[in-house]
Amino acid sequence: MARHKRIADSKIVQVYQSKACNIGATCAALGIDRKTLLNWRHSSPKLEQMLDEAEESLIDFSESKLMEQINSGNLTAIIFHLKTKGKKRGYYEHSEVEEHKTTEINLSGLSDDELKVMEKLLRKANTKE
Repeated sequence: MARHKRIADSKIVQVYQSKACNIGATCAALGIDRKTLLNWRHSSPKLEQMLDEAEESLIDFSESKLMEQINSGNLTAIIFHLKTKGKKRGYYEHSEVEEHKTTEINLSGLSDDELKVMEKLLRKANTKE
């Protein structure tokens, strides 16, 4: 792989912002591969900070647009906000998982009375489902 001439941090950040902080699109626009940009980012604390700030700015922008939608009464936006920011108040989705296991039990050692008790317990358990 050929070495690339180092591109100015300001140019990298400008393109990164214009590509919505998408690394692949940024690399394509700059004519470099992903590994090169990642190496530059990790070897330069200044570039790392600038790219992090660009990402935070994009999140801020997205949150402001979300709030606009919430303020206009968009129910989907309201639900999304509650599911992500209102978790501690109980606004979250969860799924219940039922597990059915089959276990073979040798009942040959039980008396008729013990078998009747077992049958009664199984019927009771099945009616609760």
